[in-house]
Amino acid sequence: MHQDIIKINYSKEKIEQIVKCLGEKISIDYKDKNPLFLGLLKGCLPFMTDLVKNVDIYCNLEYVKVSSYDGTHSTGNVEFKGEIPNVNNRDVILVDDILDTGRTIQAVKTKLMAMGAKSVSVCVLLDKPTGRLVDIKPDYVGGIVPNEFVVGYGLDYNEHYRNLPYIGVLKDEVYSK
Repeated sequence: MHQDIIKINYSKEKIEQIVKCLGEKISIDYKDKNPLFLGLLKGCLPFMTDLVKNVDIYCNLEYVKVSSYDGTHSTGNVEFKGEIPNVNNRDVILVDDILDTGRTIQAVKTKLMAMGAKSVSVCVLLDKPTGRLVDIKPDYVGGIVPNEFVVGYGLDYNEHYRNLPYIGVLKDEVYSK
């Protein structure tokens, strides 16, 4: 598995530092608000788990499964694959591993606001602005990645590599077979 990685963009130690910093910022911004952290499955799992360990406020956790990717390509269709929890009059922090095209996060954010959320902010570990197809900006960003196919720490290629403790660039030949 490690031999499929060209380079490491974010080491395990760097990710820990980023997540700690994001947790501290959110703790300040949401002091006394009891936000609902809503993670987008499956990629958010390692990030959200570590993020909430670094948040020092009362909060709730929920997850929703949405999909817009097939392998390396966005299908352009955002599909909700489960129920969305009650967000009425809640401050929601939408958590995902990466903001790429923006379609998924925009669709989820729009749906949450239509369901009566008081506010919806977006927290992503990584932002890939060169991939953006819609006008959406995250409120909390761990780091920026160039237009490369990254995997690890929740990010996958065909459900593999999520368990890498770092984030690295996948070799072209792995996904262009």
